[in-house]
Amino acid sequence: MFKSITNLIYHIAILVLSATIALSLPYTGKLIADNYLTYWTLIENEKPFLISVEIAVAVLLIMLFNYLVSNWKNRKFSKMARNDMGLVLAAHPKSFRVKKHLKKFKEQQGLEKDVMLIGSTGFNTFVSPESDLHHIIQNCREAKIMLLNPFGEGACLRTKSIPDPEITLEHFREQITKSIDFLKSLKILQKDITLKLYEETPLFKLTVLGDYVFMKYYHAGLNVQEMPEYIFKHSSNHCSMFHPLYQFFLSRWRNPTIPEYDFESDELVYKDNAGNEVTREKLASRTMNQTCVDGSAAP
Repeated sequence: MFKSITNLIYHIAILVLSATIALSLPYTGKLIADNYLTYWTLIENEKPFLISVEIAVAVLLIMLFNYLVSNWKNRKFSKMARNDMGLVLAAHPKSFRVKKHLKKFKEQQGLEKDVMLIGSTGFNTFVSPESDLHHIIQNCREAKIMLLNPFGEGACLRTKSIPDPEITLEHFREQITKSIDFLKSLKILQKDITLKLYEETPLFKLTVLGDYVFMKYYHAGLNVQEMPEYIFKHSSNHCSMFHPLYQFFLSRWRNPTIPEYDFESDELVYKDNAGNEVTREKLASRTMNQTCVDGSAAP
């Protein structure tokens, strides 16, 4: 409703402005015609003034041509990114307006659809009520989610790469535990949710919602919340980045070395390539012998 009112005011303002300009043209033309010769006789012999005008016009023309060339190059790269790479948007998290628009766009694409996600802890992605996928995960048809194993080497490496003193291994594990509990509560409500826990250092944060892939990069030394988010759209063009990112998720999901989490028994279930169960392992048992990279015992 607010957007409709804003558009209405905008169109009324444009209409009033155009009518004002149209009605003033006869008076403006008459004023110029009556005073042109008078002004010209005053300035035609003023050489400093003419030189100043020439310089000003030259500067304006240079700025205009530079703008046109720059705009042409930007349009060329924009067309290349949109048509060839499938890039729809590069959203920076510092803009509140962009974050709000992005959250609304994700809800439009993800509600009542399948969700595929690779992340680290998942807390700021779908557990927090303010997160983008909080309502989507609760109302999707099926969710395939991959998070860091809280007792794996990847969790140790990721926490050590972030200089923020508040992000510790204990904090990391606490967030993953809350994410597991959140998904477990949805599983009790008969939601179709599958969770897998991987041990490698996270590379991409990927979310597949309908025909769109949302991607962030886990940069060493930076919180992923500070990184821009890139959106790629599915298309028939095989050069689109949607296809390799989607295949990246599938390859990780089908990897038999990445176990599935059993919500009922709190166990990691390892399966072979055919999907047959091979062995099980208690997730909590990893705390007995897991060590971080520097050799210190993990808490």
